[in-house]
Amino acid sequence: MLQLKSFLLKHQNKFFCLFVFVLLFNLFDVIFPLHTNRDYSTIIEAEDGTVLYSFLTNDDKWRMYTKLDEITPNLQKAFLNKEDRWFYWHFGINPISVGRAFFNNTIQHKRTSGASTITMQVARMLEPKQRTVFSKLKEMFRALQLEWHFSKKEILQLYLNLVPYGSNIEGTKSASFIYFGKSPQQLSIAEITTLTIIPNRPNTLVLGKRNDYIQQERNRWLKKFKKNHVFKDEDIADAIDEPLIAFRRSPPKFAPHFCIRMKKMFPTKPIIESHINYNMQLEIEEIMHNYSQVLQFKDIKNAAVFIIDNQTHQVITYVGSPDFYSNATLGQVDGVKAVRSPGSTLKPMIYGLAFDKGLYTPRSVISDVPVNFDGYTPENYDEHFHGQVALSDALAQSLNIPAVKVLNAIEVKTLTETLDKINFKQIRKDKDKLGLSTALGGCGVSLEELTGMYAVFANNGKYFAPVFSKMMKIKTVSKYYRLQRIIWLQKY
Repeated sequence: MLQLKSFLLKHQNKFFCLFVFVLLFNLFDVIFPLHTNRDYSTIIEAEDGTVLYSFLTNDDKWRMYTKLDEITPNLQKAFLNKEDRWFYWHFGINPISVGRAFFNNTIQHKRTSGASTITMQVARMLEPKQRTVFSKLKEMFRALQLEWHFSKKEILQLYLNLVPYGSNIEGTKSASFIYFGKSPQQLSIAEITTLTIIPNRPNTLVLGKRNDYIQQERNRWLKKFKKNHVFKDEDIADAIDEPLIAFRRSPPKFAPHFCIRMKKMFPTKPIIESHINYNMQLEIEEIMHNYSQVLQFKDIKNAAVFIIDNQTHQVITYVGSPDFYSNATLGQVDGVKAVRSPGSTLKPMIYGLAFDKGLYTPRSVISDVPVNFDGYTPENYDEHFHGQVALSDALAQSLNIPAVKVLNAIEVKTLTETLDKINFKQIRKDKDKLGLSTALGGCGVSLEELTGMYAVFANNGKYFAPVFSKMMKIKTVSKYYRLQRIIWLQKY
């Protein structure tokens, strides 16, 4: 205790100065808060993490958000070795580098080095200013704030998200997709090294225009990495031999209707993780595009596909039209959401509700003969009458008159209220004026609503709202059908 007391007395001035510094720093930290929020390009990912679509930021930048788990060890080693080898050791400012830069700049009477750490570079990118002594001091203060509020990994993440690559491209993830057509995790050592050298000269080292010169610079740095033992010698040898194939590509733009919808649903999320099955999405798009070419000869110019996984209720495929960019077919109209006549597709629901009320069974017999409901006289599509038919056969043949009779028996209100509960929006608006023609398509529904309705039959009569992203929770409403009656309906 005496030794400790003696030590404290001996260094009390130093402790006092440290206390004052910490107090002042915290005071200035409150008065001049650090703002790190940035507007990032919205990215929509498929189930496997594949990027489906990306959007420009509000300031027209490609600034894609890099997640922490996307910062691979190779990416981290390359950037740290080139930009800030002591990143994990300093407190945002490297005193040795600052002293060396001050000495060199004084001797040579010009700025030869800025001594900027990665943390200081982040501070400068967050608040760009002309390079003066005052701005450098402010940059150092901001660097201390960054180190105070964030972990080293988060600071590196900020750096990789903001680092410039010329034109309107910012961040290694944006550069990776636009120049190499792949995610940061898929980059080779040669490609990673290329991305480390561009930010220092983004306006002169333009990928796709000066690739030969950039390759020379890349190889020069690869040799430095070899000298510093950053990567294995054989990996560096392969990287030096690797040709530089880089040019400006368009960012990914798959499933446009779905992705535009997701951006509207989650406007503040930089990364939206969906359940879209990437391979199935591409396959369905191709099938629908080819099939729509045939349908055009029948003057059918549009189509849409909406697929839900019956067990998980997740949306796994979403195609709003055969060609999003076709003006002739109004391709930008989302056919999944568009309100259309359902035709005969509501008949299974009508029969199911009748079974649920105990009015009929699948083997109940009903007469398919001319009928008049206060002036409304439905007819079958084949313009024939079939006499006495079982309901299961009437449904299989999609006969109109039996369906209208059953709807009349259960009352239109029963059908419209049920569809209202499972989120049929147009029917909710029109339910007070809908009549028996609803059984034959005399109402407005969307493909999304119909698909959700049909999923009821695979879930023991229970409705689950479609789940579009991993941020959404499963929502359900009470059962509408008894299990045994659903089995009968499916069986017959």
